Amino acid sequence: MSRCRKRSTSARSGVSQLVSGLVAVLLLAWTASPARADTDSLDIPIEYLTLDNGLRVVLSPDTTVPTVTVGVYFGIGFRSEPPGRTGYAHLFEHLYFAGAERRGDIPFDAIIAETGGTSSAYTRFDFTRYISIVPSNALDTILWAEADRMSGPMLTRQHLTTHRNSVRNEIFLNVENQPYRGWPLIDLPMTAFENWHNSHNFYGGLSDLDAATTADAQDFFRQYYTPNNAVLVVAGDFDAETVRTQIADWFGPTPAGPPLPGLDVSEPEQTAERRRDITYPNASQPGLAVGYQMPPRGSPEYYAMMLLDMILISGDDARMQRVAANEGYGNRVSGGINALGNAYNYNGPMLWEYNIVHPTSFDTEDVLQRLDGEVARLREDLVSPEEIDRARSKRLVEFYLSIDDPSTRDGIVELLASFALFDDDPTRINRIEEGIEQVTPELIRETARTYLRPEQRSLVVAIPGSGHGGDE
Repeated sequence: MSRCRKRSTSARSGVSQLVSGLVAVLLLAWTASPARADTDSLDIPIEYLTLDNGLRVVLSPDTTVPTVTVGVYFGIGFRSEPPGRTGYAHLFEHLYFAGAERRGDIPFDAIIAETGGTSSAYTRFDFTRYISIVPSNALDTILWAEADRMSGPMLTRQHLTTHRNSVRNEIFLNVENQPYRGWPLIDLPMTAFENWHNSHNFYGGLSDLDAATTADAQDFFRQYYTPNNAVLVVAGDFDAETVRTQIADWFGPTPAGPPLPGLDVSEPEQTAERRRDITYPNASQPGLAVGYQMPPRGSPEYYAMMLLDMILISGDDARMQRVAANEGYGNRVSGGINALGNAYNYNGPMLWEYNIVHPTSFDTEDVLQRLDGEVARLREDLVSPEEIDRARSKRLVEFYLSIDDPSTRDGIVELLASFALFDDDPTRINRIEEGIEQVTPELIRETARTYLRPEQRSLVVAIPGSGHGGDE
């Protein structure tokens, strides 16, 4: 290991108690009084290391539960897959669970099952992640198994065919056979963005998937599933000195991969509204999806958008929810920052969006005018101190709850890996509160005026087709 940086060595059990206390205090402030509550700051224990082959390692001890969570994150997602290879990031997510060249045709899940643990995976815009939760005494076994498949997964024609069919079935189940198909999850980014990397169908074109060969899969693995494009997170009940040695022994011999190909995901400035009206044959009601491009991640305006999201969408007291209820739209307004994740786990152009399905008795243009009218109000008027305090409390409660699950530690692992992968700094998790606390009413208004102008919005109108008789 070439470098070692330590944030904290405190026991995580104390952090878990602190998080629960923070949630309780903020919930009380949110529901009982708009006054801000004095709370302690979050201090997740973090040790950050980098192996000589480029593998970044984050250790976060937590003695609350005698289990350990191991997360392996690769810097390859929908956004970074090359043209002509759409859906490969997702396909390889499935292939990675097959055997490995050294251990043979033994699925990874079979190893996890032997320990009494669980495993899962998913692909997002900027990464593919693999998570295992096992008893503490099985940690060495899981580290070996993860290092084994990183050094060389088994990529046979049979494996490719099996997992390609699985991905095809997932596409038909989750998109093709749904009443609204890719609305708004796929269709809105394809409308809002111009750069191919941000706007292509991330589930993948069936023709690209069908054309994939074992040689393609092997090339993809050698390029992207490498130590220098990965982060390993270990969170839970473990001895740090022992784990450092185990990681060096198992992962250290795997050589670094080639340099990553250059990737430009930048978007040109949007100067006019972008719109698509799409007919979905099996949709029963009209739908409206609206998106605005986010400010740069980590900027003051980025944190202001987090509170704007709370003010407009989150909770029954949110402005758009009150409009939907008062107008009788019959559905809540959905949306947020990063529809495929959260406000923290992405690294490139992103949308803040909202969407609603409404009865045919309402004109979609009128629905747009009423809902986006709330955005216009934020451009004109300062929010009150009480409203911004409620928004701040809601955002912090959401953040604390996302990381306060010692049974899985999923939320903490996700943020530690994201900040290591994108920023080379997992300790950013301990500074999220600071960014949220510094948002003012003036910053919210200025952010709305800068990023939420009419010419900067993109919308996809879902039109019900003839395959359904209408409202039910």
